[in-house]
Amino acid sequence: QVQLVESGGGLVQAGASLRLSCAASGRTFSTYAMGWFRQAPGKEREFVAAITWSGGSTTYADSVKGRLTISRDNAKNTVYLQMNSLKPGDTAGYYCAAAPTFSMVVAGQGSWGQGTQVTVSS
Repeated sequence: QVQLVESGGGLVQAGASLRLSCAASGRTFSTYAMGWFRQAPGKEREFVAAITWSGGSTTYADSVKGRLTISRDNAKNTVYLQMNSLKPGDTAGYYCAAAPTFSMVVAGQGSWGQGTQVTVSS
């Protein structure tokens, strides 16, 4: 089991960039696949991006491809989400997820953080 704490959210204008961070505790972090999800008001939580334990493979939702990039630093027990060219439609709570396998984290199974809010104004 890993504990996750997200940070880096905020209020920005359309076109701006943000970098979210997710700090994990627990010695098993480097063996876990990691992911980011988001949930807008009145909508279900949706998958954003995921990365394998080694960082060698990533996958993204079509809506964020080319704008958002997931990465990880196993030495720092941290996963990142670099968000560029932000749009008002990206406004949501962003949640970090961890799971033992890549397929599990993409499916939204495993451990969750408390989330960080991203608000993009037009």
